[in-house]
Amino acid sequence: MLGWAMTFLVIAVIAAIFGFSGIAAGAAGIANILFFVFLGLFVVAMIARALRGKSPV
Repeated sequence: MLGWAMTFLVIAVIAAIFGFSGIAAGAAGIANILFFVFLGLFVVAMIARALRGKSPV
């Protein structure tokens, strides 16, 4: 999921460089949403792993 967020971020940057502001804004919005979904799932996974008593490594 983090890979998809980075892909949309790169698309947003490239679109912004070429002046496609609508596409850049859309791709940046998607990248932002995917990043926060990834971050939330990561935190939930870390909490679940800690509650099971396994090391975080």
